[in-house]
Amino acid sequence: MFQVRTYNKISDKGLSRFPAENYSVGEGVDKPDAVLLRSQKLHDETLPESVIAVARAGAGVNNVPVEDYTKKGIVVFNTPGANANAVKELVLAGMLLSSRGILQGREYVSTLGEMTDAGEMSKLLEAEKKRFAGSELAGKTLGVVGLGAIGSMVAEAALALGMDVAGFDPALSVEAAWRLPSTVRRKESLQALLSEVDYVSLHVPAIAPTKHMINAETLAVMKSSAVILNFARDAIVDQAAVVAALDAGKLRQYVCDFPEPCLIGHSKVVALPHIGASTAEAEENCAVMAVNQLRDYLENGNIRNSVNFPETLMARNGVGCRITFTNQNVSGVLGHVLSVFAENDVNVIDMVNKSRNDVAYNILDLAIRPNDSVIEAIKNVEHVSSLRVICG
Repeated sequence: MFQVRTYNKISDKGLSRFPAENYSVGEGVDKPDAVLLRSQKLHDETLPESVIAVARAGAGVNNVPVEDYTKKGIVVFNTPGANANAVKELVLAGMLLSSRGILQGREYVSTLGEMTDAGEMSKLLEAEKKRFAGSELAGKTLGVVGLGAIGSMVAEAALALGMDVAGFDPALSVEAAWRLPSTVRRKESLQALLSEVDYVSLHVPAIAPTKHMINAETLAVMKSSAVILNFARDAIVDQAAVVAALDAGKLRQYVCDFPEPCLIGHSKVVALPHIGASTAEAEENCAVMAVNQLRDYLENGNIRNSVNFPETLMARNGVGCRITFTNQNVSGVLGHVLSVFAENDVNVIDMVNKSRNDVAYNILDLAIRPNDSVIEAIKNVEHVSSLRVICG
């Protein structure tokens, strides 16, 4: 029976996908094979040595010490795209809030509580509504930085609203390129995109190359009438530089999902309490996706949507036994392992070998289950770091 430790409140729709006869799931599991979480920070947690996989029900993994887990052979999964629609809708709401004086108008109306004459109120509002006049999104230019699952959906929605859309993504994958509407104009640099947009929406991960990608230098090339929307990660924006640009009249508004003390109370900032993925549908989608990926890894050794291991998939042939092993990505390891099988008359029916940076991962289907001495010999092959036997 597999053991899965959970943190945070995981959607029941996801948890119900663990078959009760094969899985023990909960916060109190002592020797977990896997961990399933949302926002719990694991950097200061000491995981049991039994853990071989961690699944984050969400896209970002900044709450998981990925580098440390990679060294220990722990596969870290995330759920890219599962909450994309929820974030897309909030980005659209952010653009509307920044363009139409909606919040300011609501605040003004809330001060009229002492008025009792509806006719007088109507006259007053007719006279004051010009204070909250805004502009339409149609015809404006939106820049999308990061054209993955969320960015491409934002681009498509903006096109449907009649906006001109430009995109920048130096790491655009073939899959993402196919998903992207053909009318999105590709820009070759961040500065080229920022210099022409009325709105810019950020959809990149918080990694070293993206830290403070929006800073005093990049803000300087933007229109003073531009709006920045950050529903990705706080670290990609230098908040102090944004505040300075807003105060100097060099940026119109900043809309974000990551409040910091320097933003609170600023008249040109709309800061939300990190609710981008906080919909029932998104939480369910993330949980289902995370559970499916954990199960496929625990039961079959397959890896899909890992942030530190290569995507490695092989269908079960229904016979024999499957082993998986991880090794340092150096030459000769797979050949050495295959020679061990050959010397012990173990026939390899099918296999797949993938690598990612310093990690190589292998799935092999064998005609018979190797005896313990063969398994031990493979474990002792130089550069092999972990091995699993998955039979049945």
